[in-house]
Amino acid sequence: MTTLAFDTYAFIRKLKESGITEEQARAQVVEALSLALEQFQGELHLSESASTQDVRESELKLELKIAETKAELIRWIVGAGFLQTALITALLLKVSAGI
Repeated sequence: MTTLAFDTYAFIRKLKESGITEEQARAQVVEALSLALEQFQGELHLSESASTQDVRESELKLELKIAETKAELIRWIVGAGFLQTALITALLLKVSAGI
């Protein structure tokens, strides 16, 4: 989390030095800080939305990878099954030819 240090006393003092009354200077500080906080919360909300979208995109990519892996695994199992069946058949033919 980001920390922002702001010296309100120094800001009020600068405003007073420029000819603004202390009450007006305090009001300016409160207004400026309120505006800054609203903008920060708006940006924070946008970044949360973006990260939610990023999470959804990652989920979709993972689902796609899982589906691809599943299809590849099925191909390997079917291929190994055919190979195993061919080997067993060849061995049975070889053994039966010798009988």
